[in-house]
Amino acid sequence: MSRAQPLKEPWREQRLFFKRIAIAAIIVVLLSAGLVARLVQLQIHDHDHFSDLSRGNRIRIEPLPPIRGLIFDRNGVVLAENRPTWQLLLTPEDVDDIPYTLNELTAAGFIRVDDRSRIDQLVKNQRRFEPVTLRYRVAEEDAYRFSVSSHRFPGVVMRPRLSRYYPFGAPAAHALGYVGSISVEDLERIDRADYAGTAQIGKSGLEHRYENRLHGSVGYRQQVVNARGRILQGPTAAFLGSADTLTGNVDARLPTPGDNIVLGLDVRLQLAAYEAMGDFRGAAVGIDTTSGDVLLLVSTPAFDPNLFASGISRADYRTLNQDPDHPLFNRALAGTYPPGSTVKPFLGLAALVENNIDPKRRAMCPGFFTLPGNEHRYRDWKPQGHGLMDLHDSIVQSCDVYFYQLALGLGIDAMHSYLTEFGFGSPTGIDIRGEKAGLMPSREWKQGAFARPEDRVWFPGETVITGIGQGFTLTTPLQLAHATAAMATSGKQFRPRLVAAIEDGVNGSRQRVPRVALDTATGASEGQWAAIQRAMLGVTSEPRGSGFASMQGAVYSAAGKSGTAQVFTIDQEAEYDEEEVEDRLRDHGLFIAYAPADDPTIALAVVVENGGGGSRAAAPVIRVILDAYFASGDYVAR
Repeated sequence: MSRAQPLKEPWREQRLFFKRIAIAAIIVVLLSAGLVARLVQLQIHDHDHFSDLSRGNRIRIEPLPPIRGLIFDRNGVVLAENRPTWQLLLTPEDVDDIPYTLNELTAAGFIRVDDRSRIDQLVKNQRRFEPVTLRYRVAEEDAYRFSVSSHRFPGVVMRPRLSRYYPFGAPAAHALGYVGSISVEDLERIDRADYAGTAQIGKSGLEHRYENRLHGSVGYRQQVVNARGRILQGPTAAFLGSADTLTGNVDARLPTPGDNIVLGLDVRLQLAAYEAMGDFRGAAVGIDTTSGDVLLLVSTPAFDPNLFASGISRADYRTLNQDPDHPLFNRALAGTYPPGSTVKPFLGLAALVENNIDPKRRAMCPGFFTLPGNEHRYRDWKPQGHGLMDLHDSIVQSCDVYFYQLALGLGIDAMHSYLTEFGFGSPTGIDIRGEKAGLMPSREWKQGAFARPEDRVWFPGETVITGIGQGFTLTTPLQLAHATAAMATSGKQFRPRLVAAIEDGVNGSRQRVPRVALDTATGASEGQWAAIQRAMLGVTSEPRGSGFASMQGAVYSAAGKSGTAQVFTIDQEAEYDEEEVEDRLRDHGLFIAYAPADDPTIALAVVVENGGGGSRAAAPVIRVILDAYFASGDYVAR
């Protein structure tokens, strides 16, 4: 019989117990060591790192946008300023569900449906900690309404901001340009740090050209915030302590305002020209002959730049963009027109310099001109003809036949050479972008402009019509004004400029922009210049002058020249009846002038699209501008 096994083995259980105690002790020791090591790492080794993170959770850096520089006219009148308004901002990192929030804001009427695509793009491309402007100008009523329901939109705030405002609206739009919302394309080319907190940027005109000077430098300040990102103010912040107490190095940097810009523009002349243009399409440009300062630059029709500064809707932009009169198009700089008879004084001077004509010799004008061996008639604007004409009379009465003959004698090469000296066919270099070069044709130009060999040949008939500013010749109103200024000063030329001075936005010191002298036009003698200038004075002072009617009763003397540019070619035997021609196919009217005739200080060019003859459509606009100039106090006799 076997021995029974005991039910308990105390010594074995005791050994197992102590073994487990040892293992547990080892685990506790290891865990404790790990905890102590982690605490050492967090509290000592990584102290600075987590301290910075802690500050970041309690301190937020808020960008302070700079005040955009102002724009003044030559007399100190403000043309572009900043006005306080409410703006609706969204900070992406503070919004849990951005699409939902935007939908709710849209439903509540705080943002426009048309703006959603723009906002969605900006939110997608903007850094999450940078605020996105949802609406640039919020009415007081909407601002109050949002303040009541702001708890529904965490991460969306209403902030007071300065918004661009143009007191004179449309009349100065094409000279000043406008600011608009920063687009995705803008974000790709600008330094985002420089535009933190800024919602708008210069888009056209001076606002774009001088963006670097007008914008200024961004500042910042550090704000104490709670765990939800809400800024702590008042008793809460006081209880927690000041920002300096909390972090020891919290600071702020004030933004640097942009520089102010002073123009040579005179807003009184600008308004006078804009009103005189009325409902016509066209442009008017005035230049100070002594400096190149642009005194006025008008393009009609125009647009209200405040629409863009306040955040233009897609519907409004579509309306402007699809308008058949193209109000967004700057005709003064980019509109190209045949100069018509306004080139006659310049070609007359070229003929004198080349000894191509005797200014006293009189030639018959029967009302048409034909090339030898050719039956095609180049008609004069006066069907019955002008009779016997010399150089002076042909400019005063704008005889086409005389200049058909003159052009044929000069030849296209000489015509091109002399007219380019006055700036025809090349940009003037004005200090805003968008200027077109126009076109001064030549044999060389034609060889490169056409594909077929037979089209590259320069024909005598093309020389003939170039003599009255038709054919391929194209010029801008700015070029015409620039050339007129050179004629007024016997060839002295200055680069046209809108900006006359830049004023420091901090200390107010003003730095003049130096005028830039260009090469003197032609090598004409004093007597040759005087002969053409007397003829241009005759245009406005002699009874048969094409500008005489418009200048009657003026208290000043002005010299000028009218021009009419055909829009389409009519058949040889057809008669041009303006009343039967569609409005947009009627002739363009042009007029150039300078005054006072004996000591010029202002040169002007006006183009009226489809307005008919220059003496009827453009000369009255010139008269209004000159009346305003001599009444404004800008003119000082020298």
